[in-house]
Amino acid sequence: MKKLALFAGLSLLAFTGCNDDDAPEQVFPIVGTWSPTKEVRTQVPSDGVGFSDEIVYTDCQKEGRWVFNENSSGKRTDKNMTGMPATCSATAERNFTYVYNSSDKNFEIKYQGTVAAEKGKVTLLNAETLNLKIEDGTDPTIYKSITYTFKRIPQ
Repeated sequence: MKKLALFAGLSLLAFTGCNDDDAPEQVFPIVGTWSPTKEVRTQVPSDGVGFSDEIVYTDCQKEGRWVFNENSSGKRTDKNMTGMPATCSATAERNFTYVYNSSDKNFEIKYQGTVAAEKGKVTLLNAETLNLKIEDGTDPTIYKSITYTFKRIPQ
């Protein structure tokens, strides 16, 4: 009987001794090259009746790139169909600096030649996907945000 009690006690310890809650959460880097796939524009006035529009990018727009370097610098290249006949071409290239705090997910991006930085949050970051929400606080009576969805480009 003592052996059975000892076995039961050790079995219980074996099942409760391993706690997966202590495993550290895997952290993925924002550093890399990202392809934009869509954006969601949200606007909510102070009366609470707002809207969100999802804009799915064309194949040409998906050829654009946002590059986040390790030194907190980056470059955004937007592409769209231009000219006659229409070809997929770069329509804007903008250098930027950024600050990303992975613990609270706060994000700030400042484009070269601008005075104010755009602020927001990283709402999703894994091995393949980045969702970046930028909030526009210029009008305190209307909440505005743009959430960009990106796909990581393997290097």
